[in-house]
Amino acid sequence: MLRLLANAHVFAPEDLGVQHVLIGGERILGFVNDPDDVGAPGIEVIDLEGRRLVPGLIDSHAHITGGGGESGFASRVPPVFLSRFTRAGITSVVGVLGTDDTTRDTRSLVAQAYALREEGLSAWCHTGGYHVPPVTLTGSVRDDIVFVDPVIGVGELAISDHRSSQPTLDELLRIAGDAHVAGLITGKAGILHLHLGDGQRGLAAVRKALGQAEIPARVFNPTHVNRRAALFEEALDVAKAGSVIDITAFPVEDGDGAVEASLAVQHYIESGAPEYNVTVSSDGGGCLPTFDANGELTAMDIGSPSALPETLKRLLDAGVAPERALAPFTSNVARVLRLRRKGRIAPGMDADLVIFDEQHRVQHVMARGEWHVVDGAQRIYGRFEGPGK
Repeated sequence: MLRLLANAHVFAPEDLGVQHVLIGGERILGFVNDPDDVGAPGIEVIDLEGRRLVPGLIDSHAHITGGGGESGFASRVPPVFLSRFTRAGITSVVGVLGTDDTTRDTRSLVAQAYALREEGLSAWCHTGGYHVPPVTLTGSVRDDIVFVDPVIGVGELAISDHRSSQPTLDELLRIAGDAHVAGLITGKAGILHLHLGDGQRGLAAVRKALGQAEIPARVFNPTHVNRRAALFEEALDVAKAGSVIDITAFPVEDGDGAVEASLAVQHYIESGAPEYNVTVSSDGGGCLPTFDANGELTAMDIGSPSALPETLKRLLDAGVAPERALAPFTSNVARVLRLRRKGRIAPGMDADLVIFDEQHRVQHVMARGEWHVVDGAQRIYGRFEGPGK
């Protein structure tokens, strides 16, 4: 089926002005000069009347099988339904395991990535979890990335956190090296996605790795870097050294020391670090715990995919230029993850598109050429959700 999105103000993420975007099947075919030039029978024409058309958001860190498990078996968070991603304008997602890589494993993560693909989302995952040695499907980090299609990297491996395995620098380098070589063999991301905890060591291990090893800086991909202001300042230096840092769009309470995601992005832009070396993810489905000095859980929230469009809205409301605001949610993510048909609006790219209303809210969502959300209403649900379920 051919679709024409006429009179769309396209941010690809750069501002391309008003365009008429032709879509065939799951791909963007190109831009046409005049909608009347497309004479194909049965073509669906939608006049966007100048509304903003942007690439589908890419969530590079979500617990698609559910996170949690840090206060007993009943605290295991359920898997995240399809509509929670698409309603948030997310058309691509990367699943991770967290603290619980014992009752959950890479097999279940790969299966859930395939399930989301069957339901219309684009989905990948990392092998491993918080701990060393990483829990894998084949017994090898390198083999998982090379032979298992959805697996694109390793993570989230925890450092500077009381829940981690307290890995040594040699252990980190060995895992990073395996990920890098697997990426070379396959063309996949081949990154080591690193969970940063509240520990005072911060990014010391990453800085040592960058200073001592031959492994490219892009392989080291720290996340949750805005959980403390001092950690974020440290992360800026790591980004300037060539690593891509990932800001988490978690809720921030007054006095907890974290940097709210939209403010972190603005600070990053002002810092002079390369603008392509920052991304934003939701931690959707993940446990957002609070621990006391003895490591006892005192409170728990759950990450939501909706945090991504909410963060983007705050950036746009603050007057950040759309092309600069969008990049950490789209093209920057596609670049570090080597998702070559994602993150941009251009001929040959996947038809993953979001249309915003005048208040910068998600209005329509297309994933792989199919409308999942129309006028803010969910059109496509996952198998075990939706009206009457």
